Amino acid sequence: MNRSSLIRALLAFFVLAASTYVVLTARPQLGLDLRGGTQIVLEAKDSPTVKATKETTDKATQVLHRRIDALGVSEPNVTRQGENRIIVELPGVQDPREAAKVIGKTAQLTFHEVIDQVAAKPAKPAAGEVYLPSDTGQGFLRLAKPAMTGELVSGAEGLLDPQQVAQGWFVEMKFKGDGGKIWANITGKAACQPVNTPQRLIAIVLDNEIISAPQVDPNGGNQLCNLGISGGTTTISGSFAEADAKDLAALISGGALPVPVEVIDQRTVGPSLGQDAIQASALAAIIGLALTALFIVIVYRLVGLMAVLGLVGYAGMSYAALTALGATLTLPGLAGFVLAIGMAVDANVLVFERAREDYTSGRTDGLRRSLRSGFQNALSAIADSNITTLLAAGLLFFLAAGPVRGFGVTLSIGVVASMLSALVVTRVLAEFAVSRGFVLRHPRLSGIAGHGRVRTWLEARRPSLMKHSRRWLLITAVAIVVAVAGVAVRGLNLGIEFTGGRLLEVSTAQRITPDQARAAVAEAGYPTAVVQASGADDITVRTGTISDDEAEKIRESISRIGGGTELVRNESIGPSLGEELRNKGLIALGIALLAQLLYLAVRFRWTFGAGAVLALVQNVAVVVGVFAWTGKPIDGIFLAAILTIIGYTVNDSVVVFDRIRETRNARSTDNLGSIIDTAIVNVLPRTINTGISTLFILSALLFLGGDSLADFALALLLGILVGTYSSNLTAAPLLLELERRYPAPPPRPKRPQVDRDAQPDRGAVV
Repeated sequence: MNRSSLIRALLAFFVLAASTYVVLTARPQLGLDLRGGTQIVLEAKDSPTVKATKETTDKATQVLHRRIDALGVSEPNVTRQGENRIIVELPGVQDPREAAKVIGKTAQLTFHEVIDQVAAKPAKPAAGEVYLPSDTGQGFLRLAKPAMTGELVSGAEGLLDPQQVAQGWFVEMKFKGDGGKIWANITGKAACQPVNTPQRLIAIVLDNEIISAPQVDPNGGNQLCNLGISGGTTTISGSFAEADAKDLAALISGGALPVPVEVIDQRTVGPSLGQDAIQASALAAIIGLALTALFIVIVYRLVGLMAVLGLVGYAGMSYAALTALGATLTLPGLAGFVLAIGMAVDANVLVFERAREDYTSGRTDGLRRSLRSGFQNALSAIADSNITTLLAAGLLFFLAAGPVRGFGVTLSIGVVASMLSALVVTRVLAEFAVSRGFVLRHPRLSGIAGHGRVRTWLEARRPSLMKHSRRWLLITAVAIVVAVAGVAVRGLNLGIEFTGGRLLEVSTAQRITPDQARAAVAEAGYPTAVVQASGADDITVRTGTISDDEAEKIRESISRIGGGTELVRNESIGPSLGEELRNKGLIALGIALLAQLLYLAVRFRWTFGAGAVLALVQNVAVVVGVFAWTGKPIDGIFLAAILTIIGYTVNDSVVVFDRIRETRNARSTDNLGSIIDTAIVNVLPRTINTGISTLFILSALLFLGGDSLADFALALLLGILVGTYSSNLTAAPLLLELERRYPAPPPRPKRPQVDRDAQPDRGAVV
């Protein structure tokens, strides 16, 4: 074993050992779409006195965290996003109404002395006086200006005295600073007033609403007159229910938000959906991997088996990296994790096909040298294709939002892990396997000692594909026109992520038809809502922007005719956020196309870049057109699929272009059309084998991955099928036509090499 092989073997051992340790000792952080719960996105707004800045949003985040901790939610997550947004994740919370009501309140808590109680509010209150509806619902309380704010309250707790259960729940408050003295002062004044009069009350006001107006020591007469309640603590009673006492305590102890906040995005996922998604995705991954592994072993025999072992290493590396980095695994991220397996397969297929070429042509001597040559010759195409995929994944991370960002993270990790598994782990295993004496005596077992059936069939016929280059471009133009017609005629069914609104999905105990559900939703007061069947027993309702209470009204109406319902998901996105997400999606697509064009122009020539972009346009247009004609939703998951398709299409085009450039350099005097034909014949087996491997995984996701992944898998299946065509019969023909019109300048003649070690010619002595 030479030095480079030893280094690769040690690196492979270290990576696999570290991955195994992380897999066995750590657990990934699951997103709410996989474990169930509620996610609320809040946007901080400017108040009349305070601007919403990064600093004030950070303070608001801390206040919200204290409030949620007081609510007793298990493992909550509260983080700032950007300058003025806060993401609140509440695992296990299925009814977001109370949580949103508590965490979103500005909570300007004030304490007032009560001047009087009146039947009606005067048209022009006197200066310094406030009239608020009484907490009993009888008339208005006339309040003096605030005597104290919630900033002097150090904490509060909802309690139940087991010795006095009849009194119900109460709230115990603790003061800080001068709060205890102020409280003793105002309660001392109130205690001097007659019992059961308004002046005996202390009004506790939260956001201009009297939440409680307790009477100071109603059973103690005037014992506290001028003394008040001292000691730095007090209790508020008033026949609170447990939830009311705990909510009030959470608001008081949490403190006041420095700036108002507004709910702009809210998603609730039922626990069954998350569990079903995990099980369905796991089943799809197992079946897809099994079929892919079987296919690779059948096609590439022994080195294929080594590649399968490398794929196992890839899965371990990806999982370990995801866990070690603390990334959140979301449903789209899980799909990206499964999809990246296809990327890992592609690198192995590229290597094995190049090794077959070198061995069959006799350019190398022996299996091991052919395999090494395959790795060296395929390195350029592997690097280019993975870089283009990383570009798409990076755009997803920086330009997308929500779960789609998780897809970008997972795909990036998968691409890096796939390169490690193919170029290090698989190479170490394959080189070891083909060096065994038994394999050297029976080279056909290796899998690289001869071409496969596809390559043999193509070489026997040598199709002149570029002879009909304009015919292929005409087919491309027709496909694009049909796709655009679908968008023009049918329009795009934009999801609420791009339009804003409410999406409610419920599972009914008894099967009902969409017409029955539509009638129930109309009866609830929403006749224009879009009601559709989703799965066997699920109903999806999409409306404009409505409140949580209105959404609950719709669910109850469906529940009456469906024998009960179980919440599957509940999403609410504000119109401003929907517009922002839509604009970000368009920007991401535009930048993706530009980035791919620039990369290909630098790596090859502008004519290559133009061919790749046309292939991209065809691929994206066809997938969007199919979704337009069929009315399928265009949402964030679809955006992830489209950006992945862009990466996959450029990946294919890069491999074809790389071979065209190599063949052209070797046969510079040949006709470009025949050079392209030869290049396509050489790479088509790789394209077909990689495509079939990926189709196994995506087909498993489509049929077994559940409704939430079905459209994602369908978009990628279409993208791969069209991409196989476009990279060979759209990008290459356009390249040919452009090169005919704008031929590349002839290469500059190379300067003769000077052998500096040779002795100069000094003449001869005769």
